[in-house]
Amino acid sequence: MTRDLTVTDVRLTPILVADPPLLNTQGVHQPYTPRLIVEVVTADGITGVGETYGDTKYLELARPFARKLKGRQVSDLNGLFTVADEVAVDDSRVQDAVDVGGLRGVQTADKLRLSVVSGFEVACLDALGKALGLPVHALLGGKVRDAVEYSAYLFYKWADHPAGVPAEKDDWGAALDPAGVVEQARRFTERYGFTSFKLKGGVFPPDEEIAAIRALAEAFPGHPLRLDPNGAWSVETSVGVADALRDVLEYLEDPALGTRAMADVARRTDVPLATNMCVTTFAEIKEAFTSDAVQVVLSDHHYWGGLRNTQQLAAVCRTFGVGVSMHSNTHLGISLAAMTHVAATVQDLHHACDSHYPWQSEDVLTERLTFDGGKVTVSDAPGLGVELDRDRLESLHRRWLDDDGTLRERDDAAAMRVADPAWVAPAVPRW
Repeated sequence: MTRDLTVTDVRLTPILVADPPLLNTQGVHQPYTPRLIVEVVTADGITGVGETYGDTKYLELARPFARKLKGRQVSDLNGLFTVADEVAVDDSRVQDAVDVGGLRGVQTADKLRLSVVSGFEVACLDALGKALGLPVHALLGGKVRDAVEYSAYLFYKWADHPAGVPAEKDDWGAALDPAGVVEQARRFTERYGFTSFKLKGGVFPPDEEIAAIRALAEAFPGHPLRLDPNGAWSVETSVGVADALRDVLEYLEDPALGTRAMADVARRTDVPLATNMCVTTFAEIKEAFTSDAVQVVLSDHHYWGGLRNTQQLAAVCRTFGVGVSMHSNTHLGISLAAMTHVAATVQDLHHACDSHYPWQSEDVLTERLTFDGGKVTVSDAPGLGVELDRDRLESLHRRWLDDDGTLRERDDAAAMRVADPAWVAPAVPRW
């Protein structure tokens, strides 16, 4: 039977999802974070789903994109980038400094477009897979592994959001010192079976974070460990931390801000450096790779422009002998499924991927994805292999509708000012 793959409808649903009070160098997570759920419907009634950032600047691009997508074929994946080029970007929405929400480096109009494209590309791949009876990984060339390994994503954390702030209660407790970090890691291991650990740093002075990594190394001997201060350190501090932890770190992620600073650090240490801040587009690869500034690139399909661009990135990394893994933002199950499908197709994936998913108590799926031994099994069901729960989606959308606009933009510094009115996001390097 011939399928009609024409896009007849596109539904965009912005939502607010509960988020714990996780700390980073810019501040603390807000009690709710915005996400955007994309649904692409074909003439045959097949619906594909995608997910991306939900801040207003992304939603304002997604709306005209959705209108232009109608009448096109869901199989026309290359055409998505043509559509994106036709969508105007409000320059006032583009920051010329570090994006404090994503902590992902300098933001540009092109990066905004790619983040929007990613949600639509995943939705189109999901719909196409359902129409053809094929899993997304088959549309990407086929899986080379049956399960994808993920790393426990550890955070310094308050026990609760500030008093008086509406928020969902979590059961993780506080983690504000090495003992708290180790206890958090134990709970991750007990609940999900993770065997590698990444700590979000840049929160406390480097000596305190060195002590936390040392405590993890003692509690979990031989397990891969990573530390990510989001560019909060000077070159000198970065080199000092690398030297202090050279015997236990799998890699050090974005210790200093920018390719040149990273290259300076790389020349002075043999600890591998990873990034999701100075290499976030293809245009940034040349300088970083030729200067040997990074040894591992952490892809994120949300801002590389989708799953196929992630595969292209992996091929370029392989050409230059650079490792590849995956960065994570505050995502739900749709994105975790997409990450798992594309990771299953990457031959040289030698590092466990990042995932915030265990921190998210809410989802829009009928069934949450699960970690077994720290891994997610790659689905062989058509499309992504997930199903949207419309009641949950509507509930999280109502929360977005009821918000006065305060939470529709992720702003970790603003969230910190609720607890500390004098807080100003630190200039970098912070130490």
